[in-house]
Amino acid sequence: DQSDAAVVINFIMFCPLVTLTFLWALVNIKLVNGITSCSGQVEVFRDSQWGTVFDDGWDLSDAAVVCRQMGCGDAIEAIGGAYFGQSAGEIFMGNVNCFGNETMVSDCEFRRWGMHDHSKDAGFLLLSFVWRLASLRLINGHDSCSGRVEVLYNGIWGTVCDDGWDLTDAAAVCREMGCWDVIEAKSAAHFGQGSGPVWISDLQCSDTDSRLRDCKSSGWGRGSCGHEKDAGVICKGECKPFNSIQCSLCKTEMTVYVFYDHNVRLVSSTNPCYGRVEVLRAGQWGTVCDDGWDASDAAVVCKQLGCGTVLEVKSAAYFGMGSGKVWMNNVNCFGNEPTLMSCSYNATPNICGHEKDAGIICGCKCHTHFSE
Repeated sequence: DQSDAAVVINFIMFCPLVTLTFLWALVNIKLVNGITSCSGQVEVFRDSQWGTVFDDGWDLSDAAVVCRQMGCGDAIEAIGGAYFGQSAGEIFMGNVNCFGNETMVSDCEFRRWGMHDHSKDAGFLLLSFVWRLASLRLINGHDSCSGRVEVLYNGIWGTVCDDGWDLTDAAAVCREMGCWDVIEAKSAAHFGQGSGPVWISDLQCSDTDSRLRDCKSSGWGRGSCGHEKDAGVICKGECKPFNSIQCSLCKTEMTVYVFYDHNVRLVSSTNPCYGRVEVLRAGQWGTVCDDGWDASDAAVVCKQLGCGTVLEVKSAAYFGMGSGKVWMNNVNCFGNEPTLMSCSYNATPNICGHEKDAGIICGCKCHTHFSE
């Protein structure tokens, strides 16, 4: 596929002295559809009209010249991928070959004036490391690794449409947020409706995309979604349950063993902190009915298993139907009980069928405190 090129600028530099040459340079080159005046698709002025730059051969040296010409500081990265969309009109420059020390991009070697294929227009983007960290956030979630996905564009926070939103897209968000792997991709404004623009729709991320901006999409602000379709995500969090801690930095080196109540477990998932709830009774594992099953009940199980806070309460055999007895029904916890068995419940077996097996998703946030 053909793609547009872009570059990343580290900082914006404002010069106290502006020469006529610099003013002429600004007139003959501009950036469009960018986040700031120092970002966007590169367009050059020739024969009384604006045209674009073909991205074949577009690299960091070429980008550095544009950054310098625009008074925008140093280039960090040259980016491809039609990031700012395709333009109309002619393509005036192609195969740009700068050494990096030129004053203007027109001083560099280039060819292919007057082409008409805009699928490879060049651009550059102001995306320092700090901006990347601030350009994505999760809102209204249970912790920092869950919530409505929001992105920053043109200085305005907006949401992501759930059209095409799937686990692969959500996984890219989890990776960018430093939140391990994805648990669920949520749709239909699961974490509430956002405000402002819906910036992205029809995302197509791959398993190797580490940032949302690396994924293909329909472009910034080009979808027709409303906020009732805001996308969300639940990521696994930052730690996993443990059986022991090796304290090599303590005054006295020691190993602390953590024992969980083995009368409850979560099954039918890839992580021990989410799954179908099963309890051990009379030497036999059985399930819990979802009648009355709520966040307070789930919170006790999460705490009992050392899995932190509850993220979601699942019902209707979300993690598949179990087997054996349905040991608990109408569980009623306050949330501060030490174990699920400490809560009130109906112990009559098999009132429910397994199609109503209860499940949970915990946050897996481990907080351990030691004192002498």
